[in-house]
Amino acid sequence: MNFTQHVPDEVEVNLTPLIDVVFLLLIFFMLTTTFDRNAKIKIELPTTQSAVPVVQKQTMELLIDGKGTYYIDGREVLNNKPETLFQAMSEALDSRGSNPPLVISADATTNYQAVVTAMDIAGRLGLTNFSMATAQAPRK
Repeated sequence: MNFTQHVPDEVEVNLTPLIDVVFLLLIFFMLTTTFDRNAKIKIELPTTQSAVPVVQKQTMELLIDGKGTYYIDGREVLNNKPETLFQAMSEALDSRGSNPPLVISADATTNYQAVVTAMDIAGRLGLTNFSMATAQAPRK
């Protein structure tokens, strides 16, 4: 009798299909993720009972955070000096054309002087159509 021992084959796990599926899932989630353009700058708007959404094209947006830092269309202004803000707003106006609507979104905790300075500079630049952004208060 011939008793030979049968050597079992080594078991191999092929990871290639798993890697392909993970890669496809990664691409899918990257493409379907929504990006919030205001996620970088965190401001808490003051509330009002009669908030009306502003939907206009070519609107220039001026954000003022709680520290009094100015942002024009999401780009931070170098410092908080009125001259610097005047220059930055002038450059933004040059690329837009004549008298676009200006939306000032200031944090509820920001210094009142920062908002008044922004409104003063908008007036000096000839911007007559501007509004203050607010959030609607929850109804009781």
